[in-house]
Amino acid sequence: MVIGLGVVAFLVVREFDPSVFNKITFTWTSALWLFVAVLCMAGRDIGYMIRIRILSDWKLSWLQAFRVIMLWEFTSAVTPGAVGGTSVATLYVYKEGVSVGRSSAIVLMTSMLDELYFVIMFPLVVLLAGTGRIFEIPDSTGWTHGIMALALVGYSIKLMWVLGLSYGLFLNPRGLGKMIYRLFHLPGLRRWKRGAGKAALDIIVSSKEMKSKKPKFWLNAFLSTFLSWTSRYWVVNFLFLAFFAVHDHFLIFARQLVMWIILLVSPTPGGSGVAEFTFDIFLGDFIPIAGFAIALALLWRMITYYPYLLIGALLVPKWINNKFSSKGRSHAPHNSFPSDTSKIDNLDIPE
Repeated sequence: MVIGLGVVAFLVVREFDPSVFNKITFTWTSALWLFVAVLCMAGRDIGYMIRIRILSDWKLSWLQAFRVIMLWEFTSAVTPGAVGGTSVATLYVYKEGVSVGRSSAIVLMTSMLDELYFVIMFPLVVLLAGTGRIFEIPDSTGWTHGIMALALVGYSIKLMWVLGLSYGLFLNPRGLGKMIYRLFHLPGLRRWKRGAGKAALDIIVSSKEMKSKKPKFWLNAFLSTFLSWTSRYWVVNFLFLAFFAVHDHFLIFARQLVMWIILLVSPTPGGSGVAEFTFDIFLGDFIPIAGFAIALALLWRMITYYPYLLIGALLVPKWINNKFSSKGRSHAPHNSFPSDTSKIDNLDIPE
């Protein structure tokens, strides 16, 4: 929060003009569009909740799904973009009563579905909107080619991740399990080697279950992913509509896909500072009121970022107390791992 607000303060000092607010008229229509923007964020979380219930075969209740998603979003908000909430999401799902391996598989599948959305949508929007309109950002002399190159590198990484994960989960799960297990033979990770072997075994078992799912299962999972990400990107469109007319909604949507690459590699927690700065660069030319971009960037983050910090701060202590107390541990799921260490070492399970 300090980093993000610090960058906002810097931008305000650099280019904010208080007289801007004399040009703004706040009406009931403005309130309506702001409410719709908040509903879009709710749609994003509802999509995530539906997806995680689908991937868990509806074993997670709506309340459990809500807890997992809020904890996940809180972790994403307080960790660098390159790390994100995925780093501990398996723990959140596991503590809600899902086995370790299946929790790992669910988190891997959510990651693959998220990246699949980007892999499909990015070339589609570039094709429809055109590279010139997306990447030629006003007042960014010398940045155009750099932004385009960064977008292509980011897209390539996402594409390779989707292809690699798909291969590991659906074609060669044993190879993926062995890779995970061998990773924990490295110095500094060996103390968790046996646990990694157990998780790798369960991932292989869960992979078999996932390969047996019908196309409808995956279609529903992807549609919920589509709902989540599309709802997230439309927040900005409705935020703009609250204060002025918007003439190119699709281009705003396309620019946000590029913004996401920047935020993905952000070294700051939740993209703090980077998000506000890139908002001004990528979307400032859509704002007809000079000097108003900074205020909108702050309002955008108040809708899409800060609420998760507040919810997480309220939810995490109680969740930890419930799940890590002796009562919580007694209700943790039990995994049917082989007791023979050699089976774990060799990932020896029936084909």
